[in-house]
Parts: sequence; structure tokens; C-alpha cells
Amino acid sequence: MEPLSHRGLPRLSWIDTLYSNFSYGTDEYDGEGNEEQKGPPEGSETMPYIDESPTMSLPAQPLWGRDGVSPTPPEGLAPGVEAGKGLEMRKLVLSGFLASEEIYINQLEALLLPMKPLKATATTSQPVLTIQQIETIFYKIQDIYEIHKEFYDNLCPKVQQWDSQVTMGHLFQKLASQLGVYKAFVDNYKVALETAEKCSQSNNQFQKISEELKVKGPKDSKDSHTSVTMEALLYKPIDRVTRSTLVLHDLLKHTPVDHPDYPLLQDALRISQNFLSSINEDIDPRRTAVTTPKGETRQLVKDGFLVEVSESSRKLRHVFLFTDVLLCAKLKKTSGGKHQQYDCKWYIPLADLVFPSPEESEASPQVHPFPDHELEDMKMKISALKSEIQKEKANKGQSRAIERLKKKMFENEFLLLLNSPTIPFRIHNRNGKSYLFLLSSDYERSEWREAIQKLQKKDLQAFVLSSVELQVLTGSCFKLRTVHNIPVTSNKDDDESPGLYGFLHVIVHSAKGFKQSANLYCTLEVDSFGYFVSKAKTRVFRDTAEPKWDEEFEIELEGSQSLRILCYEKCYDKTKVNKDNNEIVDKIMGKGQIQLDPQTVETKNWHTDVIEMNGIKVEFSMKFTSRDMSLKRTPSKKQTGVFGVKISVVTKRERSKVPYIVRQCVEEVEKRGIEEVGIYRISGVATDIQALKAVFDANNKDILLMLSDMDINAIAGTLKLYFRELPEPLLTDRLYPAFMEGIALSDPAAKENCMMHLLRSLPDPNLITFLFLLEHLKRVAEKEPINKMSLHNLATVFGPTLLRPSEVERAHSLTSGLRRMAQVQVLLYYLQHPPISFAELKRNTLYFSTDV
Repeated sequence: MEPLSHRGLPRLSWIDTLYSNFSYGTDEYDGEGNEEQKGPPEGSETMPYIDESPTMSLPAQPLWGRDGVSPTPPEGLAPGVEAGKGLEMRKLVLSGFLASEEIYINQLEALLLPMKPLKATATTSQPVLTIQQIETIFYKIQDIYEIHKEFYDNLCPKVQQWDSQVTMGHLFQKLASQLGVYKAFVDNYKVALETAEKCSQSNNQFQKISEELKVKGPKDSKDSHTSVTMEALLYKPIDRVTRSTLVLHDLLKHTPVDHPDYPLLQDALRISQNFLSSINEDIDPRRTAVTTPKGETRQLVKDGFLVEVSESSRKLRHVFLFTDVLLCAKLKKTSGGKHQQYDCKWYIPLADLVFPSPEESEASPQVHPFPDHELEDMKMKISALKSEIQKEKANKGQSRAIERLKKKMFENEFLLLLNSPTIPFRIHNRNGKSYLFLLSSDYERSEWREAIQKLQKKDLQAFVLSSVELQVLTGSCFKLRTVHNIPVTSNKDDDESPGLYGFLHVIVHSAKGFKQSANLYCTLEVDSFGYFVSKAKTRVFRDTAEPKWDEEFEIELEGSQSLRILCYEKCYDKTKVNKDNNEIVDKIMGKGQIQLDPQTVETKNWHTDVIEMNGIKVEFSMKFTSRDMSLKRTPSKKQTGVFGVKISVVTKRERSKVPYIVRQCVEEVEKRGIEEVGIYRISGVATDIQALKAVFDANNKDILLMLSDMDINAIAGTLKLYFRELPEPLLTDRLYPAFMEGIALSDPAAKENCMMHLLRSLPDPNLITFLFLLEHLKRVAEKEPINKMSLHNLATVFGPTLLRPSEVERAHSLTSGLRRMAQVQVLLYYLQHPPISFAELKRNTLYFSTDV
């Protein structure tokens, strides 16, 4: 049997650990995204130490849920068990369980050891504890001990004298039928712990007893005894019942259906899971709290993954907010290679935590932003890997190949998660240093800030945690955490919603509930590749408590599952500039989020809803158009307009080289929108865009006046709409397959020749308009430090609009995600290219040398 650890807590056998349900989903990565060596293969005798520091907790997720066990083994598993291999695994499962059962019995014995002398002194003139205190602390321990001692004594000879036909299902069935004793223990657990703590504080003699209980080592262990605290031992029964249930599940998995034990183990598992279900419902407050050595109870209020800027680089951290302290941790590997413990990087008592105002913040440590093209490359790889995984599954490929692809996908998703956030969230310890996190959304920053400020309204005291207290608190994080997996799609179940692809039309109507007049606006965010992106912004409604925007936006979705609405008060004070990103900080008045349920939004009709946020109610409507529907181009029935009319017809009618609408919109954007943050990315108001469309179609003489008064995002949106409504895309249906092949070439010279030849193959009006747009987008990207729009961002916005497959081509082309990435890469290629002259392009049939 395995020895006890130096801290007096058991090293579980490899079998016991193997069947633990606590999966993290990041076994091969540390917080910085570095790949680590895997531990020994399954079956190795060296397994990680499971931190079992005393906490009032049960697993944060019910064991029978998505990550847990099912009442019956997975379909086809038990019937397909090979007799020899299955029965051998049965023996291994039972041997490991028996070893840990011996350790558990020794722990219960150690807990019971002081009970008799304490009872003997209770009736004397100098009692250590009263009878009532003793019965409260040791409630049901004797009964639990007797149940497990009988179980162990009956199971041990069956395992030691192993026979393939041995039956022991009745033993597990009996053990499960006695779980009512555990229910009584669980109901009393918190009271028992509090009583033991109070007695320790008031009685030095009992304090010495409770701090050093001697646990007998296993028979073949070198350690005869190990010291363990009473608090740690009182937690053992809660932990044990979950482990017994998990072992039952795996016993069933390796038991042939026709074995006499099969129905008995099935019954035992059903009873155990029903029991766990009942206590998980009852114990919720206990599983979010940790008891400190001083007898205090700390509730876990919030936890999640944040990217910290540390030593001028980005590190993924798991941050835990307790009722009186913020703790920043990294999940570390144990010797066995599995994530089982957290390593505390730093903590701040909430009494000492302050949020520096933007003008008070010192400049950030130098963090090099991740290049946009590398982020786009990651997205492209993720889409390609998703497609490969789907193909492997459809062809019933090998599980190893699928796992290898999933691992690659996780690597790219992890890097994207680590390097995409840009919004600074700084916190400061008034007695020490500042810490900087980068978040993907103002929504998360507001959530964390509000949660901390709410706790700070209580009467909090400053403190310093001792090394023991910090160890206990950090040790509790693994069991208490509510966020178990890094938020990447490779950690999601296959049957989870993949999200929506297409266009979400949203009308932001009005808002009520403001206590006083202010300058108010809303922003809309949707999730994409695991993080949220701001997609639209209403105009500022000045000096009102009841803004009525009635503004419509068209938002492109990339696998999105949630829509967020944030309501802000506009700040015009230029002294309030955030030094981390050189932007004025507007005040969030409210925020809310809704799930994009396909059944609700995938209708032709508008769906009206109200979202409540901090007492503020925002009314909005939405409807969804799938990407396939949005790709269909409907030519205009009236050829007198410009929208939906062939570009050659428009330029011939106007006697121009570039359509008037393109020239005017470009001119207006360069005049007053080139420094606008998110220009072309932030959606304009749909009603304004439709009004501009009508004016251009009618060739109204008031076009220039209307343009000068119109919101710049609406003008940018009108330009995008013009290209999207062309009867065929600017780069034509005919050449689409060739563009896809050309961008995939790996030889630089061959790619150059091909891509230039394709431009020469375009009709002249298309080519001249494309080159005109290209130079404009380059000028926009020159202002990237101000407008946050890089060449890659612009290629992402315009690529799928200028280059789309025909309906025939679409049926045979790549998946939508891969197709979109390739379209972005084509436009990006031309944006990154030195200036291209129409005259020179037409003059040179071999525009570039074939020399590399």
C-alpha cells in the first residue's frame, strides 16, 4: 500500500485518482501556455498528491452532470468488455480501492481515539468537553467506522484470493444502502466543525488534542503514524462518499453484463448517485466556503480566468474573489503530471484593495501587442482543425488522430485567449504594488469591479495571512472553483451549441430607470472565438433620463452564442484619460447579457425583448439571417439606382471610373472619420444607412449636405452595404476559385504572379474601383494607433464582402469558417503589397519576376 504524505493526508492509489471526476481540461499547459511533460502513463504507481486541506465543500458540479458519471456505463462499453482484460481491470480497480479504504479506516480510528477519554472526563469535576459537545463533534463517526470496517473485512479476502468469478456486488449494494448515515453526518458537519473550533479556542487541552491526531500508517508502510488535524479528518467522510461512487462507476464499466455482480453494482450506483444528488442540493453554501484555522468562514463569491501582465508578458491566471480577499493563482502540476493544486501568485485583502483612477495609473509595463495577422492566422488554423475533426468523426477515424487534432486546436485557442485581450483592468494594494489584467470586454471589467466594491461596503479589516492560512486558502481553490475549464471551444462537449454564423439585426429602442439626466449611449457586443468583441454603438442621447434611440444595427456573427448590451454615460472631460490605452473612460450605467437561442432568433419576424441592468431597462428587438441567406445577391429591378446594379452599368452611366457613391463615402470617411475608433468595424445605424441608400439611388441633389450631417459610422456602413449588394462581388464569381487557389500557393514568386494575373483578369471598372478602395484602406490603417483598425482588421471587415463564392461554388467549397479566413487572406495580401498601378499592371503581362 502507498505511504501517507508528509502532511498526513493520503496519497491516493493510482486507481483512486484515475477515477476522480475533477477534470480541468488543461492537462498539458501551465498558466503561460507552455507545454509541460506529461506524467507517467495510466497504471504507473506514482500519482499526484491530492490536496485535501480542510474545507466545507463538495465538488462544485454535481457528480452526475455533464462531467460526471452516468447511472449506467456508456453504451456498448460493458457488453463489449473483453473477459480477460475486463476482469483484470476489475481486480486493479478493487485493489486500489481496498488500499485507500484501509487508509480511510485508519483515519476514522484516529478520529475516534480521543472520544472515549473525552467522554470519561465529561462526568468529572474538570471536563475537557461536555457530553453534548462530544456528541456534536463526533456525530455518526462510530457508525461510519463500523460500516466501513465490516465492508473492508469482507472485501479484503475476495481481492487477496482473486478468482475471475468472485462476486462482491452485494457488499457494495449493502454499503450504498447505509448512506443514510452519511446524510446525517453531512447535515451536522458545519455545526461539528464550528463546535470543534470554539472548543479549541476556549480549551488549550482540547486544542493540543485536535491539532495532532495520530493516524496509523498502512500495514506495509515505513511510517508507523502521521499527525493530522481534527478538522482535516472531519472532512474525510464527505470526500469518501464521492470517491466510492466514482469507483462504482468504473467497476461497472469493467464488469461484463452477464456477470452476477452487474445488476448489483448497477443498483449500488443508482442509490449512491441519488444520495449525492440530494446532498449537493442541500450543501450549496458549504461548498463555496473555506474555514480558516482561526475559525472564520470565507465564501467564494466569484472566480474566473484572467490574463495578467506580469514581468512584461501575458500569463493566464485563475483569480478567486472571496468575501474578504482577492487571490490570484496558477494551476500547477504535481509530480505525476496532472493539475491538482493551485500555486498562489499574490493576494490582496479587500480592505487594502483600491482601483486607481485613469489619471492616477502609472503607465503599463511594456507589453507588446500580438500582431493582428498572427491572431487571424490562429483563427484560420482553429477553423481548419475544426473542419478536420468533423471529417475524422464523419469517417469514423481513429480516436488518436482526433485527440491529436483536438490538442492542436487547443494550442491555438489557448494562444488566442492569451493574446487577444486589450482592455486594461488595474488593481492596487494600498500597502504595496499594482497589478494589471487585460480583458476582452468592458463587461468583464465592470463585473469584477462591481463584485469587489459590493464586498468592500462591509466592515472589512486588513490582515496578513500566515503561511498556513495561505496554504489552506489556496488549497481550497481547487474544490471551490466554479469555473473548471479554460473558455475555449475544444473544452466543450460535442453536443454543445456551435453558435450562430450570419447577421444579427438589432434595434435598440429606448431605456428607462435612470435617476437623473445624462449623456447616454449603448454598445453591443457578441462573442467570437471565446472572447467578446464590440460590434455596434448608438449615438449619444444628450441630457436625458429616458433616451429613445430607435437605431438598427447589423452585426456579423462568427459562432456567437451571446449578445451583450452595455449602457454608458459619455464623459467629455479630456483630463480623464486612461494611461494604459490612451482612451477617455466613460462610466458604465448598466449591462446585461442574453443567450442567442437559434429557435428564438432564426425567424423572419422581429423578436422584441427587454434587458434589465442595475435597475435600468433597455428595450430592443432582433432577428437573424443565416450566412447562406446573406450570401444571396438580389439584383435591383430598377437599373436607374446604384445599389444592386452592376458596377460596369453604374460607371458607364456616370461616365466615371469609380462609382460616385464609393468616391463620396471614401472622401467623407477620410475627412472626418479616419481617426474614429473602430471605423468600418463598428456598425452604423441601419435606418441612417437605409436613408443614405435611398438618397444615392435617387441621385438626390442633397447628397453632399446629407453626408456632412450624417454619423460617420453610417457612412462607412453605406459603403460596405453597396459592395455587399452588388449583383456579383467586386472580385467576381468567375475568378473566385482562382483567388482561393492563388492565396494557398506557398512559393512567393508563384503566388505573386498568380495574384497579379488575377487582378489583370478583372473587368476594368472592377479593377479600378478595387485599387481605389485598396489605397483608401491603407490610409485608414496608417491611423491604427488612434482608430485601432489595422490592415488585418480592415481585411476581416471587407474580405468576405468583396470576394464571395457563387451559390454553385459555395456548395463545393470549404466550410464557412475556412472560406471566410481565405477571403480575408486574399484582401490582406493586396493591402500588404506595395502600391499597385492600374496602368503598369495592364502593361506588364508578367508583372513580377519568377525569381524569389
